[in-house]
Amino acid sequence: MTEASHPTTLAGKRVLVTRPAHQSAEQIAQLKQLGVDVVTLPVLEIKPFSPPATEYHLAKSRILDLDLYQHVIFISANAARIGAELIDDYWPQLPIKVCWLAIGKKTAATLANYGIDAESSTLGYDSEALLESSALQDVSDSRILIIRGQGGREKLAETLRERGAQVEYADLYQRVRPVYNDAQIEETLYQQRPDALLVTSSEGLNNLLLLAHGNQRQYDPSTLFSCQLVVPSERVAQQAQLAGFKRITTAAGADDLAMITALLPATDAESDK
Repeated sequence: MTEASHPTTLAGKRVLVTRPAHQSAEQIAQLKQLGVDVVTLPVLEIKPFSPPATEYHLAKSRILDLDLYQHVIFISANAARIGAELIDDYWPQLPIKVCWLAIGKKTAATLANYGIDAESSTLGYDSEALLESSALQDVSDSRILIIRGQGGREKLAETLRERGAQVEYADLYQRVRPVYNDAQIEETLYQQRPDALLVTSSEGLNNLLLLAHGNQRQYDPSTLFSCQLVVPSERVAQQAQLAGFKRITTAAGADDLAMITALLPATDAESDK
């Protein structure tokens, strides 16, 4: 994406980026290229488990047994990055006959940086899309490892178990809601309200709404409901609609290009009114 793309559409618009701080630099840079006034409020922090956490040792044991699994699925780019580094520590050569799968193009691209060639769905970036993959249709009696952050949706594992697979998790990190003081919340969300909000997950949307209340619940998040909200899937769009958002645009995925591309026509439509 270059400055020549939609040169005036986003210029001067105030857009809120909510990605974790360590993942937001590229999205911020692309938006600034388009003349956007970028403000940031990370709504998730990624905290990898480390010794002596029980989760770390369990995940390590699953990684050591990697060659016992027929399929290994990475849920996110964070799972790919942290998981691939752990795999690299214990597997100088990747085990053979493992089918590697990833939710989303960004997750697959992260794995590729570590020499892992993973299949990702072309239909979307969520569990439902990956479950349509031909590699996951006949998994009866297969052992499948899902590499992820702690908690999250169970749809993928539940469906694979219904198909006859034995599914185990390697939980590599926690997703934590950041803490902000009220001055930060007021300045970012209310003193000059954003024109658009970019939110890349269901949990991120929940956290944004919780943070928007303020520490004493003194603010009214409904004042944000008229902002343009860009989300990565129909599932998150439905959640946003139930919360009260009025102007929701569903992107083709959670990656930077998809989110910004979805923002462009949405903002165009508003400027034409």
